[in-house]
Amino acid sequence: MRKRFGQNFLINALARSRLLDALELRPGGEVWEIGSGLGAMTAGLLERGAKVTAFEIDSAFARILTELFGRDPAFRLVEGDVLKTWPKIRQDEKLNLLGNLPYNIAAALLGNFIEKKRYFQKAVITVQREVAQRMMARPGAKDYSSFTVLCSSVYKISPLMIIKGSSFYPVPRVDSQGLRLDLLAERKEPSRFFYPLVRSLFASRRKTIQNNLLNFVSSVMMKDHADATSHALERSGISGNCRAETLELREFILLAEILEEIIDRGR
Repeated sequence: MRKRFGQNFLINALARSRLLDALELRPGGEVWEIGSGLGAMTAGLLERGAKVTAFEIDSAFARILTELFGRDPAFRLVEGDVLKTWPKIRQDEKLNLLGNLPYNIAAALLGNFIEKKRYFQKAVITVQREVAQRMMARPGAKDYSSFTVLCSSVYKISPLMIIKGSSFYPVPRVDSQGLRLDLLAERKEPSRFFYPLVRSLFASRRKTIQNNLLNFVSSVMMKDHADATSHALERSGISGNCRAETLELREFILLAEILEEIIDRGR
């Protein structure tokens, strides 16, 4: 095992079973599994009739996975860094995700999937509790962040069980949290400014919406930055004196749509 890969195997068989059950797989369903390791969860997926694409960065574990499952037509191995390899893989529309996500890439990977529009019908993941708290935070909470808004724009996020460090090997210093993510049925693609706008508004948490928004508008418009900022806030009904952590998802979506209209008209 290599520390730099953030590998902590889930050795608690009951926890593995509960995570697999939460995915509610039907035979023939396609699943991407992140960090297959020695194949404990992979075996459970295949036993449930899933078609599995396993992503594994460690070449030694990749050889073991090939030995264990390489002859199974329902198994496919993708070796390498998942952040670099997943965009090259054919994407089924009704795809599911299962992953005991390495602590060092969990937020980056989920954000990468969402921003590049790789959505999953269902995802069951294990992440560090701190990451889970950020994903489930409500407006006004200290954990509410751009990552919260990003995740909630695509998924309904439901907590599963807390998994103690002793359920893993090597034993991490923190506990983990199981989560289930269900793709929102009533969802439309956001404005092209939505993701960069959200990041910009949270970039300086102590600054007001007015100041952070002005900085963002200045980066995408050649002139009339102040007027565009004031106009967008007035039309959206959002106070320029509040801060990003007080806004709800619908307000970020509305502000991005209004900005897109104003900026396109001003170019």
